Amino acid sequence: MTEAAPSFEGLLREALAPVEPPADLAERLESTLTSITEMAADELEAWELSAMRDPRNWVRPAAALVVGTSAGAALVLLRARRRAHGSSGGLDGMLETAERTVADLGREARKLLGDR
Repeated sequence: MTEAAPSFEGLLREALAPVEPPADLAERLESTLTSITEMAADELEAWELSAMRDPRNWVRPAAALVVGTSAGAALVLLRARRRAHGSSGGLDGMLETAERTVADLGREARKLLGDR
């Protein structure tokens, strides 16, 4: 029974080893989120207000609104995190980092809202 313990620990150590994500993961994620946001905006633009009378027609625009808002928020956070990733950490710069992050979030949100 003692022979299985080191093997089991080795298997756990191997299974739980950190894995580096692909180098282009951030770019792929950003392009996917951008396309989802654009598709949701196109869906909302194509929706006619005259169809609002029938509640059965509300599902697609409501889904487009939820999905587009979520993808847009994720895109804003991804871009702000990418900018903040390069800055140095520490307790001294914590307030500056928070202020910079809030400013980046505002700038990215204005950029996305200005496009549409």
